[in-house]
Amino acid sequence: MGHVRRVHSGGVAMHPINELLSLFELRLMRVPHASPRADLERYEANLRTLAAEGARGYRVVREPVFEAGNHPSSYVDFECEFASAALARNTVREILDVGSYRMFVRGMTAGLTVTSIDVRPRDPTSANESVLTCDAKQLPLPDGSIDAIVSLCAIEHFGLGRYGDAFDPDGDLKALTEMKRVLRPGGVLVLSTTVTAGPGTIAFNAHRIYPLGDLRAMLSALEVESEAFYSRGREARCTEGELQRDAGVWDVYCGCWRKPALGLPTG
Repeated sequence: MGHVRRVHSGGVAMHPINELLSLFELRLMRVPHASPRADLERYEANLRTLAAEGARGYRVVREPVFEAGNHPSSYVDFECEFASAALARNTVREILDVGSYRMFVRGMTAGLTVTSIDVRPRDPTSANESVLTCDAKQLPLPDGSIDAIVSLCAIEHFGLGRYGDAFDPDGDLKALTEMKRVLRPGGVLVLSTTVTAGPGTIAFNAHRIYPLGDLRAMLSALEVESEAFYSRGREARCTEGELQRDAGVWDVYCGCWRKPALGLPTG
């Protein structure tokens, strides 16, 4: 039988060392010049010491984990850091969140008032959050009523039915139109999504992968304040020119866009 190379969900090949360790349900996390043999030998020696000398009356079971070296980070950390910095620069106090990570929303409510849009019913996470159960394509809010909108890792899902929302191939475009409509002149939209330097892809029904040009065209009625990119293959910030082109492989786009002070058409 031929050897099958293990890959992560985004299509990136697993490092050969981790491929070997995965057979033993182990993994080394971002350790420069890691020595898996030394780590395993040290682990076994320490395990024997615990078994021989006791552990203050605690029973000892095997659960090997190696996370020394650089602190691990991911594209989710990158998105949240970008959004936090954008909100701090704009000194906002009230936010409309459309589909962002729940833990990030919880963090925002520590010092901000957040109205969350969710297609699935749920309770607020704190007294500083209110939840509107609705579809992002039809926001029950007046024109120009919102100072800032945050939407992390969300627009690529709208209209594909993944979260129980109605199927609509243009759901992302309609949701962005609604966000622009309710944003006040001078307000900001902070968003992140999947991006590629190659052709666009709909990985149905998980998400869309946007060509960068298409994504900017979708936001063109707004004025770009800042943009940043993250390479999932390298697990690091990258430039626009370093985005991957392979079909079905995606990197991460973060952008802060401002609605012109004199208003704009919402189409």
